[in-house]
Amino acid sequence: MEFNNPSELVKDLSFGEEAKSKIINGVDKLAKAVKSTLGASGKCVIYEDARGRPVITKDGVTVAESVVLMDPVENIGATLIKEAAKNTVKEAGDGTTTATVLAESLLKEASSAKGSVRDIKLGIASCAKKVYRYLDDVTIEVKGEMLRDVAAISCNNDNELGAIISDAYEKVGKSGVVLMEESETEQTYVEIVDGVQLESGLKSPHLITDRDKQRTVLEKPLVLIVASTIPNIRKIQPILEHVIKTKRSLLIVAEVETQVSSTLLMNKVKGNIKVNYIDPPGFGPTKQSTLEDLAFLTGATIMDENLGDDLDLINPDCLGEVQKAVTDDKTTVLTTMDLGLDLDERVKDVQKSIKKEKNQYIKRRLEQRLAMLSGSVGLVRVGADSKVELKEKKDRIEDAIYAVKAALKEGIVPGGGVALFDAANFVETSSLGEEILLKSIVSPFRTILDNAGIESSVKKGVVSGYGIDVTTGEYINMIEKGIIDPVLVTKSALKNAISVVSTIISADCVISNVRIENASS
Repeated sequence: MEFNNPSELVKDLSFGEEAKSKIINGVDKLAKAVKSTLGASGKCVIYEDARGRPVITKDGVTVAESVVLMDPVENIGATLIKEAAKNTVKEAGDGTTTATVLAESLLKEASSAKGSVRDIKLGIASCAKKVYRYLDDVTIEVKGEMLRDVAAISCNNDNELGAIISDAYEKVGKSGVVLMEESETEQTYVEIVDGVQLESGLKSPHLITDRDKQRTVLEKPLVLIVASTIPNIRKIQPILEHVIKTKRSLLIVAEVETQVSSTLLMNKVKGNIKVNYIDPPGFGPTKQSTLEDLAFLTGATIMDENLGDDLDLINPDCLGEVQKAVTDDKTTVLTTMDLGLDLDERVKDVQKSIKKEKNQYIKRRLEQRLAMLSGSVGLVRVGADSKVELKEKKDRIEDAIYAVKAALKEGIVPGGGVALFDAANFVETSSLGEEILLKSIVSPFRTILDNAGIESSVKKGVVSGYGIDVTTGEYINMIEKGIIDPVLVTKSALKNAISVVSTIISADCVISNVRIENASS
């Protein structure tokens, strides 16, 4: 959400109970649409996009984003809850529906409670810490078939897709990257790339060698890495003469000026040279380190005039080599050679940096470095019989990929809302605010049962980790039956729901832009 300066549009003001009532109505409408998707028996939602086309999805954040309410104050309430969902998906990649359900329940409980807002907020915050500690205590490390179970649940209990995604992660390892792309067929499958994926795409359509797939493919290219901008073609002339003489292809990883680009494209089109050039990977503080990793993996030497290297003295000795380089509109995948290098020290350094880094963007870049050094990328190629089915399938697979990643990172807890339901039963309370939070966190468990048409008789005193399998109606050990959730997703959903609701209940005035009915007539 962007916080812009107040506009000079005519405003409508709502106060006290009137404002609170409308906010709750907006939240209720949004939550009703979103929570129908929760659980194994959750339903899909059909919404109309901006062009009037129907879209089918079971992804909570997609459903939430599609909701815009007519009443301005109700819409503010719905928009605030969307923030809980969006922040959850940013942090954990999944759990958007759970965050929405928790936020709705917590807002209703807190709004109806009789007590000072300050005391209620303090109680909610103190109880949240107790719930987080409880979740940490019941968290277990992912092992065996658990990856498949996490993926299947996030794919709406689709065991076939769950197996495909877990297989991809098993092949690339914990440090590897699993990405999603559209398949060229109706089939969904995993493709493992033994190499490096860079977020650097095609610079010009004239570089394309594979017209059918619109990509550039270089076989056994030499690799030139330049950290500074290449100002003119004369600077790299010895390299170009070398590749032409030896009849090799060349991949240039560098920023190039327009004159260099034009000359390379002209010679490529005329067939004088097999060449491709891409922007250097990485950004900001991670850029130099990423280039060093790439040089390490390809055997190249980085040239950088900013550090005193003279490009006029460049020679073939600085070139590296890879088995294959494939560049499409977004990425470049390099199939690297076995150079007999020991990567352990570099990997350990990156892992330490990831643990210390607080900035999520930089952390993501460091994780990409780790994936580069791990040397494998799993691509889940998603296929379907129609565009509508493909969109719905991609939403589910994207959630599952993030859920598995979260499970590998911090472990898992009993699924089906049971972890929070148990916390509500076993955590002791000492204030009104704490009681409010514990009443609220049973809502995902209740919603999942409601969506399945099951009336729950499970009350306090239950055994930790046991719940109801909504596909059979049996009372079971959730982890043993593979009904599990990543603890990161559960904690993130609760944290963001609390954050948004604590802000809402502190407000006593809502200022909204005045809507004029039939303004276009």
